Amino acid sequence: MSLKAGIVGLPNVGKSTLFNAITKKHILAANYPFATIDPNVGVVTVPDTRLEFLENLYLPKNTVPTTFEFTDIAGLVKGASKGEGLGNKFLAHIREVDAIVEVVRCFVDENIIHVLNDIDPIRDIDIINTELILSDLEIVLNRLNKILKKAQTTKDKEIVLECHLLEKCRDALSQNIPLRRIDDFTEEERLLLKSYNLITFKPIIYVTNVNEEDAVIEGNVYTKKVKEYVQKDNASVIVMCAKMESELSELEESDKLAFLKDMGLNSSGLDKLIFATYHLLGLETFFTVGKDECRAWTFKKGMIAKKAAGLIHSDIERGFIKAEIMKFNDLEQLKDEKKVRESGKLYLEGKDYVMQDGDIVYFRFNV
Repeated sequence: MSLKAGIVGLPNVGKSTLFNAITKKHILAANYPFATIDPNVGVVTVPDTRLEFLENLYLPKNTVPTTFEFTDIAGLVKGASKGEGLGNKFLAHIREVDAIVEVVRCFVDENIIHVLNDIDPIRDIDIINTELILSDLEIVLNRLNKILKKAQTTKDKEIVLECHLLEKCRDALSQNIPLRRIDDFTEEERLLLKSYNLITFKPIIYVTNVNEEDAVIEGNVYTKKVKEYVQKDNASVIVMCAKMESELSELEESDKLAFLKDMGLNSSGLDKLIFATYHLLGLETFFTVGKDECRAWTFKKGMIAKKAAGLIHSDIERGFIKAEIMKFNDLEQLKDEKKVRESGKLYLEGKDYVMQDGDIVYFRFNV
């Protein structure tokens, strides 16, 4: 399952430094706009102590964590929707992701240029949001112009529905309202909206990039303003120091944990971001276990067992018979698969069973 979160923001806010930390890749993080032109894609491992427990229990030959992708997209500037900077190209890259991670500069450093010469995170957020709204509005208006006359004369219910939906989108965007804030879309409208790939309909999370001292106390005056401002998006805000996270990512796990403890932190900002983005994308995890391999699998919340089987192999989905399921918490408590079976906590489920986060699954199939 390939799902992507795109990292966006103004130039020089710390996007590429954050991306370096996330993926442990060393891409160009230069002190000038447009240091990143083509989007860099990196695969992120989702930390999961449950997989560590299963690995220690089964001692497999191989252990495979679950992953998803982060894309670092070059800095947007005011006027991007009209092609300023490399706006059109960048906006096209944002359309290809499933969720947005917007990095907001909340630190003062005279050695790092701000494209607008001062620190004002709310203004920066407004600039990004306005450009994304204008870009979406252009797409909506173009499509609406093509179907409006037909919708007024036809009895085709699908065309009428689409026209009504586009008018609703136009009205919201014209009032500078991102589509993610509209809560009265029907399920049918939401499915149709996804086909347009509109940016402001994508879920969003904000990363406030602060200096090291403010990361330890989890914020400053700027991050407080951001948290208050984005409540209308019902969005999460992660406070972190991208520079510190990039340095942390170079350490061995034991050294990293010791450093965090010395700093008085329970977990890294990166771990918080990865978990938050994973859930923002509506992702959950099931496991397959055995002496050969223990593996975590990513699935969309609400997926049924037969479809989940297809994530492993299309033959398993095609020949699906039953799913044998243990709950991770039961196995963790009893510490033995045989005891789970004997206690009646091994469940046989059919193809329409809705998968749950933490399920440990053996799929029965016949092709």
